[in-house]
This record gives sequence, structure tokens and C-alpha cells, in this order.
Amino acid sequence: MPVQITFFLVIGILFGYYFDFNTTNILFALVGFLFVLGFIYLKTNTSYSSSLYFNFIVYLISFFIGISSISIKNELNNPNHYSHFLDDDNKVVLIVEKTLKPNQYQDKYEVSVIQLDKHSVIGKVLLNVKKDSFLFLNIGDKIYVKSEFQEVNHPKNPYGFNYKEYLKKQNVHHQLFVSNNEIHHLSKRKFSLNRIAFNIRESINNSLKANGFKGDELAVMNALLLGQRQDISSELIQSYSGAGAIHILAVSGLHIGIILLILNFVFKPIEKLPKGKLFKAILVVSFLWIFAFVAGMSASVIRAVTMFTAVAIGMQVNRPTNVYNTLVISMFFLLLFNPYFLFDVGFQLSYLAVFAIVWIQPLLSGLWKPKWKLVNYFWQLLTVSIAAQFGVVPISLYYFHQFPGLFFISNLVVIPVLGIILIGGVLVIILSTLNALPIFIAKGYNYSIYLMNITIDWVAQQEEFLIKDISFSILLVISFYTLIVMSVRLFESFNSSRLIWFLISIIILQVVFIYEKGNKLTKEEFIVFHKNRFSMIGKNSKNRLNVFHNLDSISLSKDKIITQYQIGGGTKTPKFYNKLPNVFEFDTKKILVIDSLGIYNVDGFTPEIIILQQSPRINLNRLIDLIKPKLIVVDGSNYKSYMNRWKETCVQKNTPFYYTGQNGALIIRKQTENYISNFGLNDF
Repeated sequence: MPVQITFFLVIGILFGYYFDFNTTNILFALVGFLFVLGFIYLKTNTSYSSSLYFNFIVYLISFFIGISSISIKNELNNPNHYSHFLDDDNKVVLIVEKTLKPNQYQDKYEVSVIQLDKHSVIGKVLLNVKKDSFLFLNIGDKIYVKSEFQEVNHPKNPYGFNYKEYLKKQNVHHQLFVSNNEIHHLSKRKFSLNRIAFNIRESINNSLKANGFKGDELAVMNALLLGQRQDISSELIQSYSGAGAIHILAVSGLHIGIILLILNFVFKPIEKLPKGKLFKAILVVSFLWIFAFVAGMSASVIRAVTMFTAVAIGMQVNRPTNVYNTLVISMFFLLLFNPYFLFDVGFQLSYLAVFAIVWIQPLLSGLWKPKWKLVNYFWQLLTVSIAAQFGVVPISLYYFHQFPGLFFISNLVVIPVLGIILIGGVLVIILSTLNALPIFIAKGYNYSIYLMNITIDWVAQQEEFLIKDISFSILLVISFYTLIVMSVRLFESFNSSRLIWFLISIIILQVVFIYEKGNKLTKEEFIVFHKNRFSMIGKNSKNRLNVFHNLDSISLSKDKIITQYQIGGGTKTPKFYNKLPNVFEFDTKKILVIDSLGIYNVDGFTPEIIILQQSPRINLNRLIDLIKPKLIVVDGSNYKSYMNRWKETCVQKNTPFYYTGQNGALIIRKQTENYISNFGLNDF
């Protein structure tokens, strides 16, 4: 029953997120189904498990709870949300809630809006502060700014990371851009749990720095022990990702499980006291949640601590708990608390990995029973690692498009060391805050993290074992998980029914492969990419992509636009031409490109689309009168002042105007006889 109820809750959350529902109507429907449920139960006068109607109504209720929970959690539905009071000149009072990873030009913070002009409001925004001084904001600071709320942009090019959608799933819908001299500090919030946790972390960090911890070693300690990854360098993150050990840097079930074992061992003597087991359970659970609080109550920490709270209670009351039910129940309450967790990549990876370990690892470990304890220990680690990969590989390929072939080496090395590092880290933190940390312990612990980092870096450098740029669609994810489930079920118990389902899953996977390959071979697109200061045009025909550009070799090697298109679209390795033709033809459409020289010849040539590149000095008014194009396209290589002037001309001439810097890359697709751009311009 818990599995089915949680399944329908998930379906309801997905419906509530992707479709608009009236919250009031959903709540009325929910109350109605609850009355029906009570009526059926009283009428049948039997156990609910024996009533098909009862179960059906329970599943419906769970479905509508999912819809209503995400509707309620969506702050845009709250009449006090700041978005309902926006104007062109906003005076805003903010409270800093979270420090985010900065970029090269700006420090970034997640802040709550508590006052907009004279209105008391709610809501979160992304605050971008220009790096123009040494002034930093701390969690809990109350500040006043005068700034314009800006929407987060959609990705400018196809298959690019959709930061707007990512923030939407965090209930963040706008951003502010300010300089430090535009920030006015108000009195700090009188009471803030986030600030208390931040102060504790800052105190720990200061004591660690005073004892010689710095650089990557300090950053890894912050990630492993305090749940803070902001200071980890991009190079180190890339190394852990390439080695298949990126999960080590995020506090997850693995870390909490080790901490639970440590706490269980430390408090074991308490069991001898009267009601000692109950007191021990309270202490263990309390310390787990204190750790979650200090670690910032991130999604990964909350889900892991919630799951292991149930496990800890089960361990102390001596009642064998069904692990599947424990996982499912923890998932249910987490999603009920915050349905947006469902869209968190870490949430998905964590639960898939744990489910796979619980289900698949015993089957794998049973294939061989080593006689030597040490060999058996490493065999168990290997089977755990392989089982986890079965759970996460399809979804990892979908999100990250790479597969670390040496993942088992990373896990065999890191997982045993991780337990030592966590135990040692707790000791180091306690001693450092008490100013009683011996130098030899500090240096030894620092060196152990250094060794772990260089080991991971060595594994990541074996690039021949790292498969990159894998195109993987959501249909492939579903079909691969179907195959994995049916394969494991067949391995558990071989019978004709399970064999049939296994064969059906293979057929489904083949059908998906054939369908997607057919789509790639029939896809034809003409793309004007957006690239600041440069021009890039692509023609994709029958899974072959030709790219025309004016980038130098260094800029091209670092550019990710074409790589993202190649992975997302599943095209073959593109062919590059370091020259931009002045004329293109896409099926029957003729396209004229005018570059910085401003030279064009249209004698006997009637282009329907004109692409302006590199700020040509032309009289667009006269050009439109001469050619009468159906669309003017301006890419990112042009000056904005030119773009604004051309836009005004097009408005006066009633000619469609398209700027890639505002609308994103222009994509013209061929579908039978129609040409459809990415932004709805049909036949222009």
C-alpha cells in the first residue's frame, strides 16, 4: 500500500506542476473523496485491504493530495506574492537566506522579499551583487535596495541549460542586479535559524583555518561535514564527476548512514540504563537533525536524515522494518513537505541508488561467497557500487551525458576512506573549536583529504575510460529502467511470465531506438545560434550538422553551444567551416547574409530572410523597400545600438524582426511542407 500511495502522490505532483488547476476546486474534490472513503469503509464494514473500491479512492485521494500540495507550495498562487505588486520602480526589503556559488563577475544570494514599496509580501528572488568591493552579505542580513525585478532568461541556444526552469523549481522567478553601494543594511532579523546555522559554520571554518586548513582540503571538509559546496573549485568538481564520485561531495544517504553507525556506537552504553534504548533513540535522532540543521537543511540532507531517522528508530525498538516501506514512507513525507523535491536531481539519484542497492546488491553478492573476510569486504563494496550504478546510470546519462568507466575503482577507494574521514572530521572539528587540536592530527587529516583528492584526480585523468557526449532522451530513460526492472525480476525467479515481460522490455527498447533514429534521419533544421561578438549558423540535414562560423580556433575549442546541440539533438560529429557564406538555401527558402562590409547583390535573387551580422553599415529602410523580406534576423555579433535602430525601422516598415539576444537562437524546422521556427513564426 505505501508504494502505491506514494506512486499516485508523485503522479499528482507531476500533473499539478505541468497543468494549471484551481486550488480551491482541488481541495473541494479532496474533501469529497475523503467523505466517499469514509462512507465506503463504514458500508463495507470490512478491512480496507479487502475493498477494491476503498483502495481506488485512497489512490485518488493521494493523487489529488499531490496536485493540491504543489499548488499550495507554488508561491505564485499566494495573493501576497511580490509578483502581484511589481511596477517599474521598486523599493525592496530583503533578507539573505542562502549564499550561492559566485561567478566571475557577481556574488549570488537567495533572498526572501518581505516588503515591496508599502506592501508586506512573500517570495524568493536571486540577488546578483557586482564584485566591486570587499563587502559581503551574511545569512540573516536585512537589506534595502532599489532595483528592477528581471525575469530569468530562457537558454539562448537549443539544448542549453535551462536556468530559468531550474530556479522555477526552487520557487524563484525573478532576479535583481545591484552594486554593493546600492545596498543599504537594516537591522538584522531578531531570530533566524538559518543565521544561527550560518554562524555555527562560520565559527567552525574560522577555527579550521586557524589550524592550517585551506584550499581544496578545506573546501572538501565543508562539503563532507557541513554540506557547503560553494568553495569547491570547478576543476575539483570536474575531477570527482569524471571519476564517478561526485556523490561524495554532497551530503547524502551514504554520509548520514555512516554518521548513524558512529552515533549508534558512541551511545551504545546508554542502553544499559532504564529505558536506555528509548533515550538512545532520542539522542541519535536529535544529533542527526542537529547535523542536518548545521549543514543548511538542503534537500539532500533533509531526505537522508528523514530516511535514516526511521531506520534509527527501527534499530532501537528492535522491530525489523521493511526497508522498502521505510524508503517509500520517507519519500512520501518529504514530497508532502516539499513536492518540489521531486524535481531535484539529487533526490532522484539518491532514491534510485538506495532502491537499487537494497534490491539488486543482495542478488549480486550471492553470486560468490569469498572465504577470506578481506576479500569478502571488497566484494561487498564492489556489488554495492555496481548495484547503485544500475539504479542511477539511465538518469545520469540523461542529465550529465557521460559515463565514468572506472566508477568501481573510485568507490572501492573512496567509500572505505570516507568513513575514516567523517569520523576524523568530527574529531577535528570538536578539537579545533576547543582550541585543542594537536598539530600532528591536523596535518595528518589534511594530508588524508589531499591523498583522496589526488587519487580521484588520477582516476578522472584516465579519459579513455570516460565516455562523454552521450545523447540520451527521456524515452530511453524509461525504456532502460523497464529493462533493468524486468531483468532483475527474471534473475530473482525464472518463469515464463517474467521471461515474456523481459522480452517485451527488450522490444520496447528497440522500438524507442528505431523511433529516435528515424527522427534524427528525417530532421532538417537551419539554426542561427546566439553567440556574443561572433556569428554561428548551422544546417542539420539527416543527422549531419554543418556549422559556419567566424570564431578563432581557441574560442571554438572552448565553446559549448555546438556540443550541447550535438548531444541534445543526437547528431553526428559536426563539420566546421571557418567561413560564413553570404547566401544560404534551406529547401525553397533563400537566405541572404549581410556582414560588416555591408555589400550585397540581389539582382535576380529574392531572399525571404535577411541575416545581419557584425554590425554592417546599411540603410535598412532602403533594403526593406528593395527586397521586401519576410523576416529580418539580427545575431549576437552586432552592436546593440545598431540592433535597436534596426528594430525601430522594422516596426515602422511592419517587417518581422528577430534578435537572437532577446529571443534566443532562431530555428527553422522542416516538417513536411511547413517551416516552423523555435518561436512560432509559421511560414513568416
